[in-house]
Amino acid sequence: MSTLLPFHKHVLEAIHDPATSDLVVLARGLGLRRVVCTLLKIYDSPKNLVLLVGASSEEETGYGEEMGLMGCRNPGLRIVGYEIPREKRQELYKGGGILSVTSRILVVDMLLGDLPVEMITGLVVLHAERVTPVALEAFIVRLFREKNRDGFVKGFTDQPEHITSGMSPLKNVMKELQVRRVNIYPRFHDEIKQCLERRVADVVELYPGMTENMSEIHHAIIQCMTGTLADLKRSNTKIELDDLNIDNAYFRQFDIIVRRQLDPVWHKVGPKTKQLVSDLTTLRNLLSYLLSYDALQFHAYLETLREADNTTAKGATKINHAPWMMTDAANIIFEFARRRCYTLSTKPKAVNSSAKDKEVIDLVDDEDAWAVLDESEGVLRDKGTGKGKGKAAVLDEQGEKRPGWLPRAMDPVLEELPKWDALAEIMEEIEGEIVGLETMQMERVRKGKDPIPGTNTTLIMTSSMHDVRLIAKYLASANLSAQRGMKGRKMMMDKLGGYLWWKRRLGMGKDSETNTAHGRNGGKAWSGMWQRGVGGGGGSISASVSGNATPTPGVSEALLKKDQERADKNKSRRRLRGGAPPSAGRSVSQTAPVIGPEDFEDLWATEQREVIDLTGPSATLNQLGDSFLDVDNEDISSVSLTLATSSGSTGGGFGDEFNEFYGLVTPEENVIVRAYSDDGDDRLLEEVQPRFVVMMEPCLEFIRRIEVYKNSHKGLAVRVYHMVYRDSCEEQKYLAAMRKEKESFEKLIRERGSLVMTIQDERREGVGRNDDMIKTISTRFAGGRRELNQEESRIIVDLREFRSALPSLLHAANIKVVPATLTVGDYILGDEMCVERKSLTDLVQSFTSGRLYTQCELMSVHYKYPILLIEFEEDKAFSLDLVTDFKSYAKPSGKYPTKFGGSSGRKDEKDAPKYTQISVQSKIVLLTLSFPRLRIIWSSSPFVTAEIFGDLKRGFAEPDVAKAVAVGAGENGEYDLNGNVGVGGNANANQNQMGEELLRSLPGITSKNARYVMGKVGSVKELCALSLEGLKEILGDEPGKNCWEFLHKGE
Repeated sequence: MSTLLPFHKHVLEAIHDPATSDLVVLARGLGLRRVVCTLLKIYDSPKNLVLLVGASSEEETGYGEEMGLMGCRNPGLRIVGYEIPREKRQELYKGGGILSVTSRILVVDMLLGDLPVEMITGLVVLHAERVTPVALEAFIVRLFREKNRDGFVKGFTDQPEHITSGMSPLKNVMKELQVRRVNIYPRFHDEIKQCLERRVADVVELYPGMTENMSEIHHAIIQCMTGTLADLKRSNTKIELDDLNIDNAYFRQFDIIVRRQLDPVWHKVGPKTKQLVSDLTTLRNLLSYLLSYDALQFHAYLETLREADNTTAKGATKINHAPWMMTDAANIIFEFARRRCYTLSTKPKAVNSSAKDKEVIDLVDDEDAWAVLDESEGVLRDKGTGKGKGKAAVLDEQGEKRPGWLPRAMDPVLEELPKWDALAEIMEEIEGEIVGLETMQMERVRKGKDPIPGTNTTLIMTSSMHDVRLIAKYLASANLSAQRGMKGRKMMMDKLGGYLWWKRRLGMGKDSETNTAHGRNGGKAWSGMWQRGVGGGGGSISASVSGNATPTPGVSEALLKKDQERADKNKSRRRLRGGAPPSAGRSVSQTAPVIGPEDFEDLWATEQREVIDLTGPSATLNQLGDSFLDVDNEDISSVSLTLATSSGSTGGGFGDEFNEFYGLVTPEENVIVRAYSDDGDDRLLEEVQPRFVVMMEPCLEFIRRIEVYKNSHKGLAVRVYHMVYRDSCEEQKYLAAMRKEKESFEKLIRERGSLVMTIQDERREGVGRNDDMIKTISTRFAGGRRELNQEESRIIVDLREFRSALPSLLHAANIKVVPATLTVGDYILGDEMCVERKSLTDLVQSFTSGRLYTQCELMSVHYKYPILLIEFEEDKAFSLDLVTDFKSYAKPSGKYPTKFGGSSGRKDEKDAPKYTQISVQSKIVLLTLSFPRLRIIWSSSPFVTAEIFGDLKRGFAEPDVAKAVAVGAGENGEYDLNGNVGVGGNANANQNQMGEELLRSLPGITSKNARYVMGKVGSVKELCALSLEGLKEILGDEPGKNCWEFLHKGE
């Protein structure tokens, strides 16, 4: 169980009272999860019903484990999701306790009355910074306060930066949560400051400098970003872009700031501005990748960027190029990135050309002649017995052995990240410290004293999972005795082999293309480099795609004869996949296989072909993945040798090997490499209790977690190695994050000091109906003496629509919202009026798939007033020009003929029409011609839609729920509320809503026959098991065939 520090107790004392509702803003890394779990433990009782709202699935798991460690196990935190049926949820609600409920499910259950709101003790809302007037959490609080004025609402957040933008942001959050008190706890709070400074961890700050090549690239990227920002401001002078500066460009939120500023005029800006916005994201990523990716992977990513800038996704030549690619700074970036990996010699490695002019001598039996020939060829040979049968290795300019697959013209540089050398030195220092701690521990045990708390496990923290894999591989293969910058040479050489294989595969796919743009080497150049390479035994690598070797000109006959002799001998030996044949007396750990290009082709083709396609000219780094540079040839051979040895060994030998490779590892031998996460890092520190922590990148919140961890364990000595690149964006980003958080807290404190006590609206059920009834009075009917409509105004809303903000706004407009599973339409305003709501993205996809035609047809059949509502977003332009930026992932059904593609309905990719303003408008016109009674309403935002619905309902009777649900439900008339209640044909209907949505998405199944299919098959699994004839019997010939082909052929 986590120990509560004094400031944790201070926070709990301020907010634990159930009679008050509070908002808590706590600095990141100070144990927010610990505070919330302790508060939930206080109210953990069957007599109380406390709901946890706003938690993600990972957070639900973390909170459940934390409460279990605190002793709340019977029953503890229970998670209510879509898989729990309605009856089971009702039982959970009545049983009390602590429940974590999805916001959408909670809203529906509160509206349907499945959750007795009067029984709720209180709500605990996480991520309070996200609560806006259109958020589901605000809807939940509003429903809660209508029937329960005594329960509490506790809001928590650790993101103060998100509550500082706009006009009175703190006041708006408090208004939506309906709380009157706010508690702000920054790191510089007096209580927190005194608590965390009592015991301070031993921090070793390391500032390794970037290499000369990295510094040049870093400055060039900053120069490109500065120029791109200047161009963006210059091309949009009428927009306030003061927040767009280099300091903000370091953060991911920068992309959101840019789009927020440009969204209102996004349809008016030209392609150049859109390209500049995209370039800013790319350059920001480059800054991060420069400091975290190895040299080869960073260079590969740059090459994919350059290829993507020249070629579109369809393979055509790109017209609009990135402006920063044309600058001198971009040339510096690409050139120095290549220099970090390798250099290309303009003068090829010379062979003994004089041998051509001399008479060829038979050297098979002449050892001295072998030695002279090896010396002239630059080959170092181990002394062996026989005719030149020692192992040969080619030397490079530095006197190191060159692998056989390395091209002659390439000199590998393979620059390593400076932090890797620092990490190796840290690990050696930690190893020495562990020896001293073990001696001290034994001495304390001998004297009968308590052992020193903590373990000798080393914890290494990084910023991403990519860095986790890279550092783990480096530590596993590093040669700590090598000089600085060469400790990870083996790993980098393996990556170089994978890189060359990747380039060769790309070159094979582009042999027919010209690849000379921007001075890059094309496929022919790379193929030539492979053919000029040096073989594993000093010969040449000239393997074609099929693997057949051909002689290389310029090589002496004696050398070819020697290679042939060596190859003939190797044919009779067993060759291991991924490596050269090992010598007879070699152990597993000494195996050093030599990988040729044909081995890479065999090794990678089988393992990567199903995962990734590298033959395309515009393959991105995400498509390449992290594994294409992570080839460990020695591990592959070692595994094969281990299996071969184990198969012929005795039982005892196998047991020894098993204990050697699979035995228990002591804590001092454990090195945990992990990426920064959320509050789950606190649990990691508590479970592992490391004495040594290495932070590869600066992280403000993890530093505070270390402070809390140190002060939670008395007598625990913690040493933290904190690494930051000197004079880099990493250092600037860290300092800017501290400055932004401090300014945010200061702004919140000032706003709290000037808050005015607001008068909250006593909203209760039925309040506001008198105003609506007065509006229905008209003097045109009996002089206004017509009997008032005493029935409450209501709208029937489809369950799937609760993903949007409109139901919440309708409820805020004093309209009763009735959730139901509708077959026809999304909103039922009256018995004769039905509305189908479409956002812009959904409109484009519905036109593509033909779904909109079917929906309008059903509305026209069953309702007198069918309405299509096209709703825009509030913060974006009210224009159809925005659809040019949308991509439709819907597949044309082929049911309706298309403009291009003939009678089959299929169209070539090059002939596919783009979605422009004209095409969308023409389709809307065709839709109105096909359905003359269809009415189209344009709404600029959900707020306007709520007002339109209120005006449309005037003069119409309120809709009947049973009739609305039965429309289009099938012959039996059954309908489903939240997928669990049936009325009509089958009173025990218990369909799963998610399964029903999956069923409706299959080809051949529409809203007309979905219920019929559900009556014939019990599950999707049973549907997939049906034969072609069985599906045709249920769906018909053509729909059944389409559904069967989709399920079994994927078409």
